[in-house]
Amino acid sequence: MDLDLLQEYMNLGLTWIGFGTVTGLAAKAIMPGRDPGGSVATLLMGIVGTLIGCAILQYFYQGETIQPVSIKGFFVGTGGALVILIFYKVLGGYWFEEGETSRWRHQTRRRRRRRRYRSVVED
Repeated sequence: MDLDLLQEYMNLGLTWIGFGTVTGLAAKAIMPGRDPGGSVATLLMGIVGTLIGCAILQYFYQGETIQPVSIKGFFVGTGGALVILIFYKVLGGYWFEEGETSRWRHQTRRRRRRRRYRSVVED
């Protein structure tokens, strides 16, 4: 394998990793509340969201070439990552609980106060 071709593939891979991280972080910043997943999930969500968003945009605008690493690619990638994040939260049971009746999870949780017990020492 040619060294220039290997260097080109490495450059392309690092570009996609950086761009996927930025779009994944932008999608997590838009979505309110705690988000599941760590840094690898954010990276993969950004890359897959960019691919899905660019594919959908390419489908509707068939005569136009969409470059994923661009301003337009950033916006559709962030939108695609946001859709993936919403599905991830819904399928992961973040908003709903299973049971006899469907309830919102945040309505069923109640904060409990912890009581402090003081020990009384008698002399």
